[in-house]
Amino acid sequence: MLVIRCKNCNTELTSSPKTQTCGCPNNTTLTDDKISAVDLSKVLIVSNNKLDDSHNILTAADLMYQEQRRRRKVKRLDFEVR
Repeated sequence: MLVIRCKNCNTELTSSPKTQTCGCPNNTTLTDDKISAVDLSKVLIVSNNKLDDSHNILTAADLMYQEQRRRRKVKRLDFEVR
């Protein structure tokens, strides 16, 4: 659940599927996890409980191997044509 606060009018908005607006001239709007406003510098994120889905399947050794593969050069083979 995402909670934001408009610094103009100090209205706190809580995320939900319905659109919520503070009503001041900054027009801060919150729908699910999308935040919009006339001036986003006047919007403060109070809490963000979004789960981090960056669970990496590859181990450190796998990542090192892939990085070494990426740095390999392509060898060109010259064949003699008759």
